[in-house]
Amino acid sequence: MSTPTISVVIPVHDDADQLRACLELLAVQTLAPYEVVVVDNACSDDSAAVAEKHGARVVAEPVLGIPPAAATGYDAARGDVIARLDADSRPGPDWIAQVARAMADPRVDAVTGPGHFHDLPPVLRQLALLAYLGAYYVLTHLALGHTPLWGSSMAMRRTSWELVRHRVHRHEDVHDDMDLAFALGPQSVIRYDNRLRVGVSGRSVQGATQLRRRMQRAILTLRLNWAVSPPWERWQVRLRR
Repeated sequence: MSTPTISVVIPVHDDADQLRACLELLAVQTLAPYEVVVVDNACSDDSAAVAEKHGARVVAEPVLGIPPAAATGYDAARGDVIARLDADSRPGPDWIAQVARAMADPRVDAVTGPGHFHDLPPVLRQLALLAYLGAYYVLTHLALGHTPLWGSSMAMRRTSWELVRHRVHRHEDVHDDMDLAFALGPQSVIRYDNRLRVGVSGRSVQGATQLRRRMQRAILTLRLNWAVSPPWERWQVRLRR
């Protein structure tokens, strides 16, 4: 098994300060990425300038939304493996090395890891982790028939992306990571790896409006994908495999 080259894709919309912190952490990795691709998703702040200052390659996606921005970044990536972080992700110093180790196995299509809300009070941090991320992994696994992906810490083989890039919903308000996992399908090998843990901002779980939007996205993601492949069919494929 050889070490694959790794492109890191980071979609960003008006989040320069968070992006700066993420890029600074990527600059001190024990294993340097092959490239960092920052997707300028209709930014009106200096996110693109921050990315260029830190040596990232900037690609533009004028259509606002994480699904089109993430897909544009994946299309632009040149490495053997496409890793994904969000602008507010806080990877540890060996995150790239752990991605490379996990993806050195050619049987693996994608990997994903856990997170923690670094900017929430300790008690609330644990509750949010269980209620949000824990529930996401468990319930989405049931809906998919296999391990889901979490966009704040994940990676996939570029050849796997090329096989499914036409299946993802780029222009609907879906959860892009869940949608991508649906597209990869139960025949793919997706592994959960605890060593890919990252810190993330707790802003995604704060406020009723934010939670309502996330629930609406989840429902739309399920509706669109279950219309193509309902869960009982997906589990049949998985169990046969």
